[in-house]
Amino acid sequence: MKKIEAIIKPFKLDEVKEALQEVGLQGITVIEAKGFGRQKGHTELYRGAEYVVDFLPKVKLEIVLGDSMVEGAIEAIRKSAQTGRIGDGKIFVSTIEEAIRIRTGETGPDAI
Repeated sequence: MKKIEAIIKPFKLDEVKEALQEVGLQGITVIEAKGFGRQKGHTELYRGAEYVVDFLPKVKLEIVLGDSMVEGAIEAIRKSAQTGRIGDGKIFVSTIEEAIRIRTGETGPDAI
């Protein structure tokens, strides 16, 4: 089992969700986040004063899935979240040792 964490631009969420559903993904967790990478935020003008917006709005997706679905899910996220501009986001993949469904007690791939 693997866990995919993807940080994307908020306006791309619907496209990414639809792309993941097309590859057969059943569950996803979405978390509103703020952050910055290389773009280091931007400067805005408010009531005549300039200020730096360090943390930009982002969306973090967390998906736990079987090993056989990882490549398809990564490609779906990458293609649907890409704008070609700085700040498109990142995808991280890590190994999950165990998963347990609280309601039934199922474990491993059966729990996801």
